[in-house]
Amino acid sequence: MLQDIMPKKLDNHYSADVLPDSDSIFFHFRGCEVLVNNTSSPFPVYETFVSEHPVYLFSIGDVKYFLARDMNVSVPEGFTYKNIKSLRSSRNVSKENFFALFTAYHLSEWYRSNCFCGSCGQRTELYRIERAMRCTGCGKLIYPRLNPAVIAGVIKDDKLLVTHYVQNRGVTCNALVAGFTEIGETFEETVSREVMEEVGLKVKNIRYYKSQPWGFSGGILAGFFCEVDGDDSITLDSSELSSAVWTEKKDISGQTDDYSLTNEMMMYFKNS
Repeated sequence: MLQDIMPKKLDNHYSADVLPDSDSIFFHFRGCEVLVNNTSSPFPVYETFVSEHPVYLFSIGDVKYFLARDMNVSVPEGFTYKNIKSLRSSRNVSKENFFALFTAYHLSEWYRSNCFCGSCGQRTELYRIERAMRCTGCGKLIYPRLNPAVIAGVIKDDKLLVTHYVQNRGVTCNALVAGFTEIGETFEETVSREVMEEVGLKVKNIRYYKSQPWGFSGGILAGFFCEVDGDDSITLDSSELSSAVWTEKKDISGQTDDYSLTNEMMMYFKNS
C-alpha cells in the first residue's frame, strides 16, 4: 500500500527549529495541483527553490520535507503545476515521494483551512511547541484533523462485490463500498450503514483487515470484510455508484497500482 515504504519510515515528529538541507524537498500546492517537473527528481529542492514561509512537515529516511505556504512562488525553470491524482501513474515519482506528497497535501489543506480561529474569528499563527495553529485572540490550539472512513469488502460465497463510482467522481478504477464514519458510529456500524445505503444489502460477520492513511481526503481508512446476511439482490444508489457486481475470484483485476487499501483487499480476496 501507499505507506509500505520499508526499510524507510515516515518520521512526523514536529519541531519548529528544523532547517532545510540543500536537498530537502519542497511542496507548493495550488488547489489540488502541486509544483512538479518531468525528471527523476520531480519536486523542487531547497538549493534551487525560494520560499519565504517554509514549514517543516516530516522526514523519510534522511530526506526532510517542507511545505511552502507562500501564496505565490517563483516557479523554477522546467516546473509546472499538475493535478496530484495524475501523478499516481507517473514513473518519475518514487513510492516514498508519492506517500510524502499525499501526506503533505493533507497537512497543506489543514494549514490552509485554519488561518482563522473557528471560535473567535481571529487570525491564527504557527505554534512552535507542537504541530498546531494557535489563535492570536483567544489562544485556542487547533490540531491536524483526521477523517475516519471504512472500506468494505462484501462477500457472497466465493464472490466479492466490486463497484464503480459514478462518472462525476472522477474515479474509473474498480472499487469497494466505502464511506466516512459519522458522529457516534463505530467502524462496524459504518460498514453496515454504508453497505445498506450504497447497495441495499444487510451484512454480518464484520471483521477488521487493515488500515491506511489517505491524505488526499485527509482520512484514515479502516478496511473490513463482511458477508451478506440474507437476500443478495443489489439495490444501487445511483448517486454514488454506476455499478456493483458480484465478481468471481478469477475475474477480479484490482487497480492499476498497489497504492490503495482497496486494491490490497481485492487482491487478498482473489488469492485467498
